[in-house]
Amino acid sequence: MSYLSLSTWSLHRNLGPLHWTVWDEGEKKHRVQIEPQPETVKLVDLPVVLASKGFKAFEICHFHFPNTESDYLQALQSACKEANIKLHTLLIDYGDLTTDDEIRRDADMQFIKEWIDIASTVGAERVRVIAGDADPGDEKALARSTHYLNELVDYGKTKGVGIITENFRSLTSTADNCLKIVRSSNEQIGLTTDFGNFGGPTKYEEIAKILPYSESVHAKANFDSEGLPDEEEFRKCLDLLAPANYDGSLTLIYDGPGDMWEGIDRVRKIVETYL
Repeated sequence: MSYLSLSTWSLHRNLGPLHWTVWDEGEKKHRVQIEPQPETVKLVDLPVVLASKGFKAFEICHFHFPNTESDYLQALQSACKEANIKLHTLLIDYGDLTTDDEIRRDADMQFIKEWIDIASTVGAERVRVIAGDADPGDEKALARSTHYLNELVDYGKTKGVGIITENFRSLTSTADNCLKIVRSSNEQIGLTTDFGNFGGPTKYEEIAKILPYSESVHAKANFDSEGLPDEEEFRKCLDLLAPANYDGSLTLIYDGPGDMWEGIDRVRKIVETYL
């Protein structure tokens, strides 16, 4: 049976500064750019807050970690255990496995492996890795991505961490590419389906293709200028869950204006009718 989860992106104006990873082409190394945001709740306190609201799991974006020292990670893991809430996925929101810049690709692979180590320490079940920024028609880039994703699967096994990717960014902007990646690993690479990341006239067909292979769903609606979801469109996406026999986490995504908890509640009221 499906259950409620939440992405920390849905609280990105509440959890303090965002630590964005960027590639410095001149210096050929990673840098962190800090984007100030209010902190109305600390990440380490979030598990008990979410559990009190009835969430069974959550996902953390890597840029929300205020630090990655061992003591902090263990404290966060303990907070999850005490709240009886599952850290379903650590979302690694940086990395391009399709780049033909070998220096950057090696650096990005090392970066991702370090976050797999962090996921293992903090108790995350899996990490979401971006498949790549290359054009979806670039077969060489697709092969490069699948090669490195499978390498990460092997590395993740040594740490007890699963590897999933998502219909996110250019390479996986088609269902066919998502499925090619999954099948390249005998389905050891999992998928997250994000309702908001496919578009155009084939959107629902594309979602339907990848849902049966998905370990999580990002339940993201389209929002108007007041933060109100397009309920009719959103339900068209949610109606695809049952035919796919999907019974995993439904991770609420709110990225509209205004109070983020109120926005989350508006999404939740719709999604709960599908639990």
